[in-house]
Amino acid sequence: MSEKFALHLPINPVSFGQVSTLILREIFNKKLNPCLFPIGNVDLASQSGMTQEFAQWIQSCINRAVKEHKRSTPILKLWHLNGSLESFSDKQTLFSFYECDSPTQEELNIVKNNTKVIFSNDYSVNTFKDFGCDNVKKVTLGFDKYNFKDLNKKYFNDGRISFGFYGKAELTRKRSAKVIQDWIKEFGNNPKYFLNCAIWNLFLQPEQQKQMYQQIVGPNRIGNIQFLNFQPQNELYNDVLNSNDICLSMATEGWDLPLFQSLCIGKEAVVLNCAGHKEYCDDLNSVMIAPSAKIPIYDNMFFHPNQPFNQGNCYDYDSKSFIDGCYKAIERVEASRKNNTKNLEGLKLQEKFTSEKMVDELLSEVV
Repeated sequence: MSEKFALHLPINPVSFGQVSTLILREIFNKKLNPCLFPIGNVDLASQSGMTQEFAQWIQSCINRAVKEHKRSTPILKLWHLNGSLESFSDKQTLFSFYECDSPTQEELNIVKNNTKVIFSNDYSVNTFKDFGCDNVKKVTLGFDKYNFKDLNKKYFNDGRISFGFYGKAELTRKRSAKVIQDWIKEFGNNPKYFLNCAIWNLFLQPEQQKQMYQQIVGPNRIGNIQFLNFQPQNELYNDVLNSNDICLSMATEGWDLPLFQSLCIGKEAVVLNCAGHKEYCDDLNSVMIAPSAKIPIYDNMFFHPNQPFNQGNCYDYDSKSFIDGCYKAIERVEASRKNNTKNLEGLKLQEKFTSEKMVDELLSEVV
């Protein structure tokens, strides 16, 4: 790691901002004082355990940036590929996430014009290597112990098994409609089971969001499913994760924070065995579902064909295999309840993937 470095990060409640804030917490704990260029407005309102000292340190790093930063100082930037050709430094290390399989000329040019580009999984790294990029590395994410924990709290008195479906709604990449419709077909209106959907997408208007829900569920009333509004604080989101027994994730993800956090606090999961999931999910801590095919990623909402970014395909799954996986996860929950335990293999991920390790590895790549 360079003795002096700068940071260019979003500090907000969405996923990129959550990772950025976790990075900042660990750099603060190391008593380092980099120049900080925030992307967008600084918003720490979602964070738990926020100290005045930490907030003041962030502001001091921001104040120092314009006064002291030099383009010769290496910088670590966390952002989308789109928008990362721009840099405050001649030596930029970019930390990004990629969930497609066909890098465009624009994306390849951006990667090649950064000193290094770090992705969170081998799938993304190898995709860019296959297209001739030799400056790509992998750094896995770490568990956010500041915001997420097992609450050991009882939510229901009727013995139900509750499924959780998380992340912003996307009909294609995250298979949002297919997952919910498959679940309803098998478990809908069965009081033994419940589906909690925390899939509010901040990029949609509220009316668009509600219309999407109605289209997914259809005209019939389903009494054992609910759609939650956006959870503005991590404390609230942690409560949602704790309230469910089984996390469902059948998406092509660069990492998947809700799934990762759910496993780390001891929940069971039904997981599509691809991309970022392969970095921390296995048959011991999750019920793994093999992909059935690749399909075009385009949904004409967030992914459009013939664009300079986010082109190609994502993974799909077989519905029967998914439902079989749900029943295997139910068996695991029932066994844990009988023995008064959690997903012990999932809990081990807290120690294997720490935020300290993540930041040490990131900073080691800043040159």
